[in-house]
Amino acid sequence: MLGGLLREREELLATLDRVAALNGTARLIRESIGTHSGFVAELTGPEEAVIRWMSGTRTDALQDLAVPIGQGIGGRVLALGRPVRVNDYVSSRSITHQFDAQVRGEGLAAMIAVPIVSGTETVAVAYAAMREPRDFGDDAVQSLEDIAGEAGRALKLASVAESDRETALSAERLRMQSALHDSVGALLFSIGVQVRNLHEDISDNPALESRLRRLEGDVSAASRALRESLLALSESSPERALPVELAEHCRSFQARCGVPARFVQLAPVPRLDAERTGLLVAAVREGLLNVEKHAGALSVVVSLLPSDDGVQVVVADDGTGHRAEDAGEPGPGTGMGLRALAERAARLGGRVSLVRDEEDGCTLRAWVPEPCRRR
Repeated sequence: MLGGLLREREELLATLDRVAALNGTARLIRESIGTHSGFVAELTGPEEAVIRWMSGTRTDALQDLAVPIGQGIGGRVLALGRPVRVNDYVSSRSITHQFDAQVRGEGLAAMIAVPIVSGTETVAVAYAAMREPRDFGDDAVQSLEDIAGEAGRALKLASVAESDRETALSAERLRMQSALHDSVGALLFSIGVQVRNLHEDISDNPALESRLRRLEGDVSAASRALRESLLALSESSPERALPVELAEHCRSFQARCGVPARFVQLAPVPRLDAERTGLLVAAVREGLLNVEKHAGALSVVVSLLPSDDGVQVVVADDGTGHRAEDAGEPGPGTGMGLRALAERAARLGGRVSLVRDEEDGCTLRAWVPEPCRRR
């Protein structure tokens, strides 16, 4: 029995799907603690959670029940940020009683609720309940907190996996966009040029002239449809587009220079506006350009990561060709491009630097704060 429960815990932690993780948490609560039911409410806003995942319930009285902060046992957990337990829900004086009808309808009495935390934020509430009054001991509370901790880690993994899937999808869309532009776009342009040349070669043949006009119109319509498709493929949010564009710059650099260039996103990054996104892209472009011109590098790594209430990109090479100094101060090796980047970053409350590493190579760093956290 214990071995089976441990395997279920491992499976929960390995889950890379948010819904599966929360649904599995409800079932794991009931089976591992031995309560009559387990259920999970997911936050839908900063001050409300909704019960969506249940195990061991007999009715749908609690299904999709909205729990505002401060109300009932789950709302009290949201307000306090710590576990809350009651021996008998409907008679407890430590909670409000807006949901007594639903609790009676399900036939529940004793209940524990604890926060599920992902990273540093409460994202859900886990409940364990019995159908008769009882005094839940500290061991039961600790067990529920352990399960909630595993659920929080599973949700964090699911969030990273979702970000990776979205980034991969954006990259594939970008690849398709480039392939369509280079192949179909070029073919349509070539057909259009040939049709226009035929117009010049034909005279005194109204029927053929009319057919060429219709063909020219069809080519023009196909070109418009292609442009609309390319536009649709390019649409993505700034935070998804940023890693995709940085990875594309690395691929382009490697193809152009023959120097291995790797892009690494170390963790999901917060949402940035177009101006901050543009600065980070420009910093990576400038960093790769400097490596191409001066470094004599054998490899380059471009990193993207959240840092100090903002987002940072790092371009690190192992070359020996350039002399690096702080990009914010005049001096040899800074270059006009880096000076301009440093000035742009300063206007946004950010910073740019280029320094020589101890064992050869240089590292360019560009950091911008989140829009609401300017310094």
